[in-house]
Amino acid sequence: MPRIPVVTTARAKPLVKLAYRISRRRFGAVPEPVAVTANHPGLMVAGARHELGVGKAAKVLPVSLRELVVYATAVRLACSWCVDFGTMLIKHEGLDVDRLKEVRDYAASDRYTEVEKLALAYADAMTDTPVTATDEQVAELERRLGRAGVVELTYLIALENHRARFNSALGIVDQGFTSGEACRAPLP
Repeated sequence: MPRIPVVTTARAKPLVKLAYRISRRRFGAVPEPVAVTANHPGLMVAGARHELGVGKAAKVLPVSLRELVVYATAVRLACSWCVDFGTMLIKHEGLDVDRLKEVRDYAASDRYTEVEKLALAYADAMTDTPVTATDEQVAELERRLGRAGVVELTYLIALENHRARFNSALGIVDQGFTSGEACRAPLP
């Protein structure tokens, strides 16, 4: 149970009810971070607009790399909600979910490409406190992904740090998006 109670549908104002309806249609359930953030409707709307904007704009990197670094960041920060939801998104993209079992030991795994390993090491360095990303990491990633690719990669890792730290601080844990009948939201 989160440290701040969710806003129930019965207590929700019309804008929040609309957000809940859209969330249920899209994900099969209202994501608990949305229901907690609904305690501050202005920030809930700002967050939704931001997430939709990032989703539309982040198209430079392959979806497999985008989802992988976001998932790995969630694992590193032990955000069970993010891991649960991220697994569902990866499954919906038709990506290999089984290889996620080796994400903690990516450097020694043959299930990740060299570029993926570089991106995962960068995600680790960005998630360290303090941040330990190096000039060499950024230069090598720029050589392989281009400037826009490095900016997108950095943005997505930073955004997942935000999500995971928000959820963890407020006690938001996994919601069962990947348990039970495989996914709460049906595959597209």
